[in-house]
Amino acid sequence: MNRDFTVKKYSELLDAFSGAGYEFQAVEDYVRKPYNKVVILRHDVDSWPQNALQMAELENKLGIKSTYYFRKSWLSFQENIVQKIVSYGHEIGYHYEDLSATKGNYEKAIIRFQENLSFFKKYYPVTTIAMHGRPLSKWDSKELWNKYNYHNYGLIAEPYLDFDFNDILYLTDTGNRWDGEKFSIRDCVKSKYSYEIHNTDELIKHIKEGLLPEKIMLNVHPARWNDNYYKWWIRYYILTIPKYQVKKWVKQLRVK
Repeated sequence: MNRDFTVKKYSELLDAFSGAGYEFQAVEDYVRKPYNKVVILRHDVDSWPQNALQMAELENKLGIKSTYYFRKSWLSFQENIVQKIVSYGHEIGYHYEDLSATKGNYEKAIIRFQENLSFFKKYYPVTTIAMHGRPLSKWDSKELWNKYNYHNYGLIAEPYLDFDFNDILYLTDTGNRWDGEKFSIRDCVKSKYSYEIHNTDELIKHIKEGLLPEKIMLNVHPARWNDNYYKWWIRYYILTIPKYQVKKWVKQLRVK
């Protein structure tokens, strides 16, 4: 069985991008000095941080620098893992969910945000943040910035808000598929691009055939990628498929 969403497959994906002439940049590096043909490589560490470390080690061996966004949660944050990823030269950012966590209380949310940002700055000089969706919550944490300005906290970018995705193709592995953003509640963007790419082999084929634009943001959730068959099976059949169906149902209800 040729399983998708393994670390081995992720390595093949990185090799395909490199072979097609793409360079890799962390989010903060792209904001400061963007390359022309580039993959802006980002990881949302929602859970299973050991997987993030495995990816960070692979990227380090390949000479790739990327961004890892961590939640302030025991599911995501482990001090030794964050320190190790920083030692490889990767960027660390805050994967914030403060408005959702405070159930829409803006005053409590901004205090929580400041406290958590200060916490992560003990490990890395954080300059970028990215929203964690919490799809079953009715509060979108990006809306915190309707009242406050994250640039006032020494931050240079929030990818969902500062990037033009009509200029940059956004690819995310949500739902263990590359077209899952159609049913995602919040891990999605407005863009002119539309590709029918379901699995990683199809994505690699598009890369090798030169069918993708020169600027891409790749959002990879490490928890989804497992070489170990047992962990892969648990993640896909027990955690991903039911959650994906719920998210699809919730999105359909919200559209109505």
